[in-house]
Amino acid sequence: MSTYQSMGPIKEHIYKEKHVGGVTLKDVESQLWVTEFAKFLKKSGKLSLPKWHDIAKTATFKELPPQDQDWYYIRAAALLRRVYLRQGVGCGALRKIYGGRINRGSAPSHCKITSDFHISSALRDNE
Repeated sequence: MSTYQSMGPIKEHIYKEKHVGGVTLKDVESQLWVTEFAKFLKKSGKLSLPKWHDIAKTATFKELPPQDQDWYYIRAAALLRRVYLRQGVGCGALRKIYGGRINRGSAPSHCKITSDFHISSALRDNE
């Protein structure tokens, strides 16, 4: 990670902990790392936004698309973190991780996996 010096909040978090030896991705809080890396992806321009990012829902059980304009960068950063921590994980496992509960009215709720397209496209863009 060559951009370590530009990630101010992560650097402060690591120095507060006073790690001896090396620092890995597991030493940084996940939310802090994902938000900072999403900002880096947006600023660097290495990740291009797809045409459908502003109208697509992230899953069939969602009612609305994400309200945050940078949701694709955040999802891509979170996916990269997951793939780094669990090497060999595929799209099927990531679909289960990002899945959720579907509201079926008066019938009991069920677990539903998320759509594959935005996961696979974010992973393809980051190769």
